[in-house]
Amino acid sequence: MKWLLWFDLPVLLGFAAAIVLYGWAWDARHVIGMAIAAIGFALWFTARLQLGKSFAVLPKARALVSTGLYSKFRNPIYLFGGLAYGGLIIAWGKVIPLIVFFLLYPFYQFVRARKEAAVLEKTFGDEYRRYRASTWL
Repeated sequence: MKWLLWFDLPVLLGFAAAIVLYGWAWDARHVIGMAIAAIGFALWFTARLQLGKSFAVLPKARALVSTGLYSKFRNPIYLFGGLAYGGLIIAWGKVIPLIVFFLLYPFYQFVRARKEAAVLEKTFGDEYRRYRASTWL
């Protein structure tokens, strides 16, 4: 089941490869979208590494990680993963997927973040509340 923890990595890279292999053009949309995706991917990957063994597919409270990107953002995986996928969808250039993504992704991640916050607050109490007050998103 450990493979599930990194399942989104080949999905993201496969999506990027498909855009490059089957529709790349050196125009502003492609370059800007892929630049956004690359920045998002680098920060997403960094957040995943910094979370270490605390990462789980379903909300669990193994440890309260508050260093690195987690010292500024409560949910950098959601934030930067969304940035990476958003950049890829911009580069892809399809309007309907772009609209659907930007309408649904924030809502989906908000729901996930709330569930995680509830688990962390129940487990870590005041320590988590202080952390939450000092971070963004």
